[in-house]
Amino acid sequence: MVIDNSFFMSLALNEAWKYQIQTYPNPAVGCCVVSKDGAILSVEAHKKAGEAHAEVLALQSAYVKLTNDEDILKCQNSSQIHKYLLEHHNFVFKDVTLYTTLEPCSHVGKTPSCAILIKNLAIKQVFVGSKDTNELASCGNDMLIESGVDVKTKLLKKECDELLYPFKKFISDGFVFFKWAQRLDGSVDGGVVSSQKSRLHVHKLRDKCDLLVIGGNTVRIDRPTLDARLVDGKAPDVLIVSKQKDFDKTIPLFNVKNRKVFIADNFAILQNYRNIMVEGGAKMFELSKRYVDYYLCYVAPSFGGDYGFKGIEQKFEVLNIRKEDEDIIMWMKRK
Repeated sequence: MVIDNSFFMSLALNEAWKYQIQTYPNPAVGCCVVSKDGAILSVEAHKKAGEAHAEVLALQSAYVKLTNDEDILKCQNSSQIHKYLLEHHNFVFKDVTLYTTLEPCSHVGKTPSCAILIKNLAIKQVFVGSKDTNELASCGNDMLIESGVDVKTKLLKKECDELLYPFKKFISDGFVFFKWAQRLDGSVDGGVVSSQKSRLHVHKLRDKCDLLVIGGNTVRIDRPTLDARLVDGKAPDVLIVSKQKDFDKTIPLFNVKNRKVFIADNFAILQNYRNIMVEGGAKMFELSKRYVDYYLCYVAPSFGGDYGFKGIEQKFEVLNIRKEDEDIIMWMKRK
């Protein structure tokens, strides 16, 4: 039987994109575990910094499928999952293949080392997409190879590197993404555009962002709060890009506890932040273009409204696309 390794890595990639930005300051990572006869045992992703990595969650799910032992699901954190697997695996993983979008971590930090776990579970083959360039966590591949694991690297490397790119920017000069919601006719105005689940996703992203950038007209007209209340999360600082500095300070966004609000006609403040979301329409799209790394678009299956991005010529490369409830969600970069 021919095994399509790229297919299994693509499953890991798609799962990881669901949590892009939500893992900040950690990278988004996906993992797929496959049996010797090509059956998918698990597909998981890292979900939140400080919690179990993608490989650990995938091995936990695969273990249940291989053994029917659901006691491992009672484990509350990564260390407990590691310990349970090491004490109970009984070599059930010896014939499985593991696909991970990022080189397994070698260090012990807030969570134990994934590379050490994979080695001690006697997994024979691992496919890796991107090499970990973070010196603290790198060299997991070498650790596995030295222990006799067959490590294949650079599988779907371009796609895995694109998934990893925001993390690389987090730890260098900051990552900036532009978010908007539109209908099928391209309109962005006329009330609520996206579904409840899409709005929930936006609030999850705001909870992880350091700074949110928005235009002055949007603030004056919509009088937004721009917080993460739907997930009981923190509200990011706000940069209002406007030539006019006078605003009604009773607008909700000015009255969020522990928030800084900047009003400026430039983007200089971005250099002080690491995870930045820009929200807006056509004007903000043009103003922020030189600073934006990726674009996030929610497309609702509806018509309505009058205004959109007309008059702008721009082609995009779609990095990931998925359906979430009613809407289509796309991560993109400019061509």
